Amino acid sequence: MNVFDFDNTIYDGESTLDMFFFYMARKPWLIKHIVTVLKAFARYKKGDVGIPEIIERYVPMVEKDVLRVVDFENDPKVFWDKHMKKIKPLYEELRSDDDLIITASPDFNIEEVCRRLGIKRWLTSRVDSKTGKILFVNIRENKIKAFKEQYGSAEIENFYTDSPENDAPLIEMANHAFIVKKNEITQIK
Repeated sequence: MNVFDFDNTIYDGESTLDMFFFYMARKPWLIKHIVTVLKAFARYKKGDVGIPEIIERYVPMVEKDVLRVVDFENDPKVFWDKHMKKIKPLYEELRSDDDLIITASPDFNIEEVCRRLGIKRWLTSRVDSKTGKILFVNIRENKIKAFKEQYGSAEIENFYTDSPENDAPLIEMANHAFIVKKNEITQIK
């Protein structure tokens, strides 16, 4: 099976950050969170924030406003109508029927893009659309936990990521691993 991280791997950018700006355009009061959001993303990309801090510091901030902001049914469709152009052409060259997307991005948004791309399997952060509660944060070692719960000891033939720091456990599990920077792919394992 081929396993892909999503953001900055097959998507040109951070889809969750793009979602924040998408919502900020609709709900200008969200600008009060911009500094916190940008600092959190920078720390995440450097590997400087762990799951406990995310759960204690950032999850409550998101949960507080998610039901006031997100239309779980329609927003992903509108978002992807505008953002499909950010799917990198390299994905079409690598695509196979057994692909799996494994990402920290939220389920309600990733499900829509996967349907559009014909991808049948994804592991994401999970949000309860009724309560707004974040049920699972799919980063770092949680990606391994989610993978093993869903696929047991299935073999990862090829793993693609932009972040060897954040995805080291998946790189270790894979037979072959690749770093994606913009539209260049470099084999590292």
